[in-house]
Order: sequence, then structure tokens, then C-alpha cells
Amino acid sequence: MPSTQRILIIDDDEAIRDSMADSLRKTGREIRVAAGAAGALNQLADWHAGIVICDVRMPDMDGLELLEVLTERLPDADVIMMTAFDDMPTVVKAMRGGAVDFLVKPVDLHVLRQSVDRLLSDRAFRRKAPPEAPAAGAELLIGRTPGMIETFKLIGQAASVDATVLIRGESGTGKELAARAIHNNSRRSAAPFVAVNCAALPSALLESELFGHLRGSFTGATSDRRGRFAIAEHGTIVLDEIGDTSVELQSKLLRALQNREYQPVGSEVVQRTNARVISATHRPLEEMIERGTFRQDLYYRLRVIEIVIPPLRERAEDIPQLAQHFLTSANASLGVPHVAVSPEAMRVLQAYHWPGNVRELEHCLTRAIVKARGGVIHVEDLTLGVATNSSPNSFGSLESAERDHLARVFASTGYQKLKTAEILGVSRPRLDRLLRKHGLG
Repeated sequence: MPSTQRILIIDDDEAIRDSMADSLRKTGREIRVAAGAAGALNQLADWHAGIVICDVRMPDMDGLELLEVLTERLPDADVIMMTAFDDMPTVVKAMRGGAVDFLVKPVDLHVLRQSVDRLLSDRAFRRKAPPEAPAAGAELLIGRTPGMIETFKLIGQAASVDATVLIRGESGTGKELAARAIHNNSRRSAAPFVAVNCAALPSALLESELFGHLRGSFTGATSDRRGRFAIAEHGTIVLDEIGDTSVELQSKLLRALQNREYQPVGSEVVQRTNARVISATHRPLEEMIERGTFRQDLYYRLRVIEIVIPPLRERAEDIPQLAQHFLTSANASLGVPHVAVSPEAMRVLQAYHWPGNVRELEHCLTRAIVKARGGVIHVEDLTLGVATNSSPNSFGSLESAERDHLARVFASTGYQKLKTAEILGVSRPRLDRLLRKHGLG
């Protein structure tokens, strides 16, 4: 294992490496120097450094080539690259190759000490961080707060019977995960699990999606097509965002629930269904019933068992456990070493109100992994929908306010572009331009 306080400086310029070594020795660290890659590798054979500071341009071996060797031979060491050639390709190659920082010559010794201090602090924190847990299954809901424990109990009860279930909660809370958990623990687990986003299609197309259609029944119907109810067979069909369906379609859904039968679009033949129905919504169905936009009889049919998933802002105590889960999953999918969250960053995560809920947290941490250096996520690596402080200097420009508002609305809809465009009162193409402009798309 590399020693935390050992630092190796590699540079073919004697004056540069000596000045850097003298500056860092004053901080009490054990410093060695090497004029090139060969000398560095000889020293590292029996003297494992925790931090390696390496020049890019060297006579015997390019620093980027040496970085590959160091990554293989000394994977626990942190490497800082430096060069006078501050061109983009060099920076990209160095960071992609595993360097944790990149300094441009002439190196400011104060900046160098700051970088080293931060890396040493990160290394100490990584040693204290809990061990990386194995990645949990995608169907797993995570939480230990009373609200989530109650949710888990209801999921277990719903899985033991065959009744319809209505899952309620804000966008991004994990309603489909709850539906999957019910299905996977039920007697139908070996049969298909079919999820349909009712908000993603207009009513006419949604009817075809659910019940199927015959060739020629409408423009574009060039062949017969089975619907999702038929595909689900004896399994489970999830009607996500059921509150976004039209009253006309609700009548046909009611028939499917009451009589277990439906008709494909353009067909006079009645078909039977044995699929279990689980619906989900973030909309206030009771208010919609009063306004006449949701059928009361369908509401009672759907709500035999009701499960309400609490928003993330009401269970901040679960964020460390959720963060560990998402970091482990993201590390595996992105192919990068495991990353920890600093105490300061964790406090910011737990203080934020998370309008996009668990989905927003996952996206935030995935972005932070890419930005983080030294294996630790700091506050500056987090990209949140709102500023983390409200001092007079933090308000920024009108453009930054536009970005923050766009980020909040986009997160609140669970990153659904059609809903975001509707709320903002803009067209879908304009929304796409705004998302690209602010780096959110």
C-alpha cells in the first residue's frame, strides 16, 4: 500500500523539481525526486508513494505513458500531471487516464500545496469511509426511515394478494420500483412485467398501446398489433401516470378492471385479460374527481390497496444510504474507481429539498463522480437546481436565474420533457434549445 505522506516528484528540470520538493518538505511530508520515468519506476519498486507529481514532457518516456504504467503498478496512488503545454487534448488524455489533477507550468507553489493538501485529506477520508457495498438490484427501494419502513410493509402485503394497487408519490420517488417489488414478490413473478407511461402518448395512441389494434383501424396502422394487456398475459401491467389519461380512455380501463375484458382498436371481438393492474400517479386524483377529469368509479377500482411513497425531502436520513447505493451502481456502469462523499457535501445533499426526488439525487451523484478528483465528492462537484447559499454575491446573472428555474422545473417533472415544456409554456423544440444552452439536456 502506498504511504499517504510520501510524495514523488518527476521532472527533467532540476530547478523545478527541487523548488517543488523544498516547498512540500516544509509541510512535513516525505519527498523524493526523479529526473525521468526510469528513475521514478526504480524508486517506486520499493518506496510506494501516495502522491506522484509528474511532468508530461520527459525525454525517456512521455508522462501520459508513465501514467498508464503507474495506474497498473500503483493503483492506489494519486497522480498529478503538469506541463507547460496546456492544450485541451493533453488535459483530456491525462484526466481520462486517471490523473486526479492537472497543473500548468510555471506551477504556482501555493496552488501545488493546496492540491496536495486536498489529495491527502481525501486519501484520509477514503480510508475512513465505509467499504463499498455490492451493487443492489435495480428493483430495490432503499430507506430506513419510518415512512419507508411502512412502504415496505405495504409492498409485502400487496405482493401476498392479487388486488389492484394504486401507488402515489411525487415524480422521481420510485413508484415503478415499488411496482416491480410487488410483482417480483408475488405469485405472478415468473410472468411478464409490463410498464406503460400513460403521460407519454396522446389518448388515441395510448388506447392502441394498451389494447392493441387491427390493421387499417387508423392512419399508420399497417399491421395488427398486440396491446400491452395482451403482452402482460398472466403477469402485471403498470399504468404509470394514470392521472394523465382522458375520461374516455378511463371508461375503457374501467371495463378492463370490472369485466376483465377489452377490445383492440378497430375490432369487434372482445378479448379477456388476466393481468394484474398496478397504477401510479403523482396527481391529486380526489381533486380531479371533483373537477370531473377523473372517474370516481375507476378511482375506487384502482385504489383497493394504496401505497404512498414519501418524497426525499421528508426522509433526508436516507440520503447517505441512497448515495452509497447510487455511487456503487454508477462506479460499475461508468468504469471508474469507487468514490466517497465528503461530510460537507453530504450535509448539502441532506439540506437540499430535492424537487426531482430520488431520481434527481441519482443524476446529481452521477455527474459528481465525473467531476470529482481524488476519489472524494466535494461541494463544488455537486450540481443542484438551486444555489447552496443565498449571500448577496450568489444570485448571479439573469441567465443563471433562467438556468436554475429550468433545472428546478425539469427536475420536478422527473426529467420529462413534454411536461416541462407544458409547465414553462414553451414548445418542445424551444425547450430542447434551452436545455442544450444550459447544459441540462
